[in-house]
Amino acid sequence: MPPRPASSQVRWKILALLFLASFIAYILRTNMSIVGEAMMGELGISQVQLGVVLASFAWGYAIFQFPGGVFGDRIGGRKALAVMLVAWGVLTLATALIPSTAAVGTTAVIAVLSVIRFGMGVVQAPLYPVTSGGTTSLWFPVSGWALPNGLTNAGLTLGSAAAGPLVAWLMTTVGWRLSFVVTAPLALLLAGVWWWYARDRPSEHAGVSQQELDLINAGREAPPAPVEPGAWKRLLANREILLLTLSYFCSNYVFYFFFNWLYIYLVQNRGFKVLEGGWYASIPWIVGSVGAVIGGIWCDTGSRRIGPRMGTRIPAIAGLLAAAAFMYLAARADEPRLVVALLALCLGAQQLTEGPFWAAAIGVSGRQASAGCGVLNTGGNVVGGLGALMVPLIVQSVGWPAALASASVFAVVGAVIWFFIRADQAIPG
Repeated sequence: MPPRPASSQVRWKILALLFLASFIAYILRTNMSIVGEAMMGELGISQVQLGVVLASFAWGYAIFQFPGGVFGDRIGGRKALAVMLVAWGVLTLATALIPSTAAVGTTAVIAVLSVIRFGMGVVQAPLYPVTSGGTTSLWFPVSGWALPNGLTNAGLTLGSAAAGPLVAWLMTTVGWRLSFVVTAPLALLLAGVWWWYARDRPSEHAGVSQQELDLINAGREAPPAPVEPGAWKRLLANREILLLTLSYFCSNYVFYFFFNWLYIYLVQNRGFKVLEGGWYASIPWIVGSVGAVIGGIWCDTGSRRIGPRMGTRIPAIAGLLAAAAFMYLAARADEPRLVVALLALCLGAQQLTEGPFWAAAIGVSGRQASAGCGVLNTGGNVVGGLGALMVPLIVQSVGWPAALASASVFAVVGAVIWFFIRADQAIPG
């Protein structure tokens, strides 16, 4: 390897690519909820049947979180993310080729859509275990994990924000099928850039200076070593990981309301037009990106000053309680634009907790950080499969206000669990 440069900021360029991966991931996974209204009309499917399709993604995503984390630990973040990006592009293109119900029948269309969306969930599942538990933990100092995770999470919220107006515009301009064709190449292009520039570890990148390398490695007990076979089993019995996972389950019930149903709720229940609904649906995601960054800064600053236990606990509890309050107020509000404002504050508060959740999981998991984050994100996405069906069933039974209020209950329970989480108790070894 040639001599290292005098100074460098390569870790932030790696983070920029992770931000883009997160941004693209959420355009390609949020698109289904945006085009859902048009698909229901063209394909003749009901809201509950659409819920089945949306739930398929969530189940694939949830089931393969932990295996995805182990997968990332085994082959490294560079190869894992490149493979994922290519698969995202291919499956997005496949969605555009769904046959009509006139040709194959409603049951077959639902089945094919569900298989494709389940597959998309599977290939997107390793994203955050690999990038947060693996790449971020290796490329950033021990005391600085929350902010990179917050910024990566800002990528997903801004991707969701862009999906609303972008996919709604494409849907009205070229149709919902071609909207998938137009957006699929984004993933394929980033796969090439990531493979060219990224490396698994800072020491393997020729552009990293010794100064940056020393900064990244400061405070680490030892250089990262391969994880012994079977070590992941300790994660499944670890008290802190299980409590974090349970709390994240509750937090993501709130998140998945926005992910699956926000656009449809604004158009169907609040009377916004198709393009107008796309723009208004983007506002909560933009506020969410701000909340994710604030939460990361708050968590890292607090962890350095008062330790990781309280440094992660305080912003997590504050964010979840605020999210519960704003969601409850939105459920009771009448004026549509006020509802959008309250929902935006709700998602901003919920996203404020992302940095604390992931920083705590990385710290507790130690050398098994990718697998530990996989366990965390399994809990956070199992609830997506449940919520995708719970929301339309609650709406059918008692209406949209009750569906929104149910999210408040989950947020409060998630906040209470944080009182028992000890983020400074790392798994030994």
